[in-house]
Amino acid sequence: MIDFDLSPNVRQQKDLIRSVAEGAMRPIAREFDEREHEKPWDFLKMMWEVSGGRSMTGEDSNEDPSAKKKGPRENTLTAAITIEELSWGDAGLYLSIPNPGLGGAAVQAAGTPEQKKRFLAPFQGGEPKWAAMAITEPHCGSDSAALQTTAVRDGDEWVLNGTKIYCTAGQMAAEKSDGFVVVWATLDRDAGRAGIKSFVVPAHTPGMTVVKVENKLGIRASDTAMIVFEDCRIPADNILGSAEVMKSTEGFKGAMATFDATRPLVAASALGIGQAALDLVREELEKRGRPIRYGISDSRLTKIESDFIDAESDLHAARLLTWRAAWMMDRGQRNNLEASMAKAKAGLAVTIATQKAVELMGPLGYSRKMLLEKWMRDAKINDIFEGTQQINMLIIARRILGYSSKELS
Repeated sequence: MIDFDLSPNVRQQKDLIRSVAEGAMRPIAREFDEREHEKPWDFLKMMWEVSGGRSMTGEDSNEDPSAKKKGPRENTLTAAITIEELSWGDAGLYLSIPNPGLGGAAVQAAGTPEQKKRFLAPFQGGEPKWAAMAITEPHCGSDSAALQTTAVRDGDEWVLNGTKIYCTAGQMAAEKSDGFVVVWATLDRDAGRAGIKSFVVPAHTPGMTVVKVENKLGIRASDTAMIVFEDCRIPADNILGSAEVMKSTEGFKGAMATFDATRPLVAASALGIGQAALDLVREELEKRGRPIRYGISDSRLTKIESDFIDAESDLHAARLLTWRAAWMMDRGQRNNLEASMAKAKAGLAVTIATQKAVELMGPLGYSRKMLLEKWMRDAKINDIFEGTQQINMLIIARRILGYSSKELS
C-alpha cells in the first residue's frame, strides 16, 4: 500500500508555517497588495531571522554534500509543504521573503561545489539577501533558446550586454542586497542552445541596472523587474559549471535543470492559493448553515457542492503530483516529466479553484471585502511563469512520446 502520510518532521514544519501564515501574513496581505512597491520590512526582517537565510528551494546552502544522511532526504518535499503554507498566507509576501530563490536553485543545479559554497553560503546570517534569475527578454518569452543577451570573454572577465524582463525579486537582488542575479546569455547566437550559459552577477555590479519595476495583476507585494546589462563585467569563474561547460551544450542543460527543482515549488505555491480560497468558501458556507456534504451520491449534491468538490479534487490531484515530483528530486531521480506535470496541473487547478470561489460567493466574492478576488489575481501567475501551461504540456508530450524539441514544437 502506498503511504501518503507526511513524516512527523514535515508535519511539524507544516503546522509551524501555518501559524506564521495566519498570524503574520494574512493581516497585512491586503495592505501590501494595495501598496505594491512598498516593502513590509518588519515582516521581511522577521522571516530572515527565523530562516537564517536558508533557501526555500529545498537545499541548505551550508550543507556538506559529502555528509552522510540518516534516512531519506526530505528537503524538496519540506520546501513544497512550506511554500504551500506560506502561499496560503499570501503568495506575494512569500515571494518577497529574502532567500536564494530561483537564482539559488540555478546555482544548486548547475554550479560546481566551489561555486555553491561561494555564492550560497553567504546567505547564512547577516543582513537580508535575495537572489534572482534573469531569463526572459522583450523579444522572446517561452523560447529561452532564442535569447539575445551576449557574454563575451575579455581576459579574466566576461562582459554581458542585453535586457531581461520579468525578473522576480530582481530589484532586491540587484540593488538592495549582497545577493546576486543569475543571467542566461549566449556565447554565440548562431550556436542556438549550445551557446547558452548561465552567469552569476553579484549585486551592485557596475553595468547592471534596474530600469523598471512592473505594475502587476497579482503577487503585488513581490517586485518584478526589468534589468539592463551594459558592458557589465564579472569574473571569468562566475560562469556556472566547470570549465568544460563552455565546450558543450551542458550549460543550457544545467540551466534548464533548475526548473526540475523549482517547478514543483511553483506548483506548491499554486496549491496554497487555491486551498486558501476553498477554505474560505467552506467556512462561509458553514456560517450560513450550508456545509459541504461529503460521502453522498452525486445525484443528491447541490450544484454548489458539486462545483466545490470538483475544484477540491483537482487541487488534491495536483498536490499528489507535486509531492511525487518533490519526492523524486529528494532521491536524486530524474523528474523532468513529473515536475512539468505538477506545474501544469497545479496552474490549471488553482485558476479554476479561485475563479469558482469568487463565483460561489457572488458579489461578496468579487468585492474587496474578502481576499478572494486578490487570490484569483494572484493565482494566474502560476499558470504562466517558469514555463507556461502550453510549454509544460509540450514537455509532457515530448517525454511521454519520446520526441525531441525539434520533432514536437
